[in-house]
Amino acid sequence: MSGGVLVAGIGNIFQSDDAFGVEVARRVRQRKLPDGVRVEDYGIRGVHLAYELLDGYDALVIVDALPMGEPPGTLIVMEPEPDAPATGDQPVMDAHAMSPDVVLGTLAHLGGHVGRTYVLGCQPATLEEGMMLSPPVAAAIDGAVEMCIQLVAEILEPAGKGTPS
Repeated sequence: MSGGVLVAGIGNIFQSDDAFGVEVARRVRQRKLPDGVRVEDYGIRGVHLAYELLDGYDALVIVDALPMGEPPGTLIVMEPEPDAPATGDQPVMDAHAMSPDVVLGTLAHLGGHVGRTYVLGCQPATLEEGMMLSPPVAAAIDGAVEMCIQLVAEILEPAGKGTPS
């Protein structure tokens, strides 16, 4: 794909609230989205996401559990600052590392870039082993889905592509 928006749900479904991004991506994928929007569950496949971004996207929305010292279930949208260009001395990421800065650093290391990057994060209550979201994070999923849909519409709005086809 060249251009468009990639929504990447990331996280480990075997570590309770770390599955937040995976669940939001699953639900967003069920919605009617504008042309040029791709939604994928990348789980813990950080290398796969970095290589996918080499195809060239105008924007990336990473959806992830994000410890930020807030009450569990707190949602945030942020646009990380671009880092300095990667050098040959930077290691390629661990296949299971999925923090946004590691993914973007690996992308830069591979010679790629993405136009704009956003992170839709949720404060986890627990990242312990388990296959269920905690009650506060589960309660935040619907709001996160709506935030993600709105964010995609805002990203596409300047190009006049913000309405579903």
